Amino acid sequence: MTRHAGTAPETADGRADDRTHEGAADETHGRAVAEARDEIVRVGTSLFARGYVHASAGNISAKVGDSHLITPTDAALGFLERDRLALVDARGEQIAGDRASKTLTLHRRICAADPTARFVIHTHSTHLVGLTLAGVWSSDDVLPPITPYYVMKVGHVPLIPYHRPGDPRVADLVTARIAEHAASRTPIRAVLLDRLGPVVWGPDAATALAVLEELEETARLWLLTDRRPEPLPAHALDELRSAFGAAW
Repeated sequence: MTRHAGTAPETADGRADDRTHEGAADETHGRAVAEARDEIVRVGTSLFARGYVHASAGNISAKVGDSHLITPTDAALGFLERDRLALVDARGEQIAGDRASKTLTLHRRICAADPTARFVIHTHSTHLVGLTLAGVWSSDDVLPPITPYYVMKVGHVPLIPYHRPGDPRVADLVTARIAEHAASRTPIRAVLLDRLGPVVWGPDAATALAVLEELEETARLWLLTDRRPEPLPAHALDELRSAFGAAW
């Protein structure tokens, strides 16, 4: 049988050899993993340089196809080594790198619960942890909607009750909140773990970072003003919904 240039080779029974396509898919996935490694290192360095993380607190992950790339347990985010990042397969089994962060289950469950989530960041950001110690606005909204950009860029952020670091029950609580807000058409981009700090996510690193930064700075503003500012009035929130599609 004549084979045209550029087509896959055929087997004896006339079927195209899938190995060519599998090899191309593996190469594409390999490039995506390499890019995700670079992105995680870049984000970790940036967070450390700007004081959002310290010591070995916090973790970062990226979903690449059905795989997850996550920072190793006890890794210092400001000094990550790209080839030591942990790579786990679709079953959650580690296939490369140092031992995965204890929060791997939480990261994977967030991505499963929210199809738009492909980049997850957890930090122990000072003002947000401080907020849980001083007292949040409410368990459904840890901060009031005091600025328009908080409403537009962050949205609702529920408090997750304290559990030890890495406790798998946290994933159940977080995914329940994701489902609850999805049902009410107010999707969330973050939760705040009591005494541990925020977990934020988005379709890419830039989006997740924007959520984290706006969330931490709003906590800082609210604490600096002794938690006195009133929330934006209802008509202002309505305007943000209609003009910008704010999920509030």
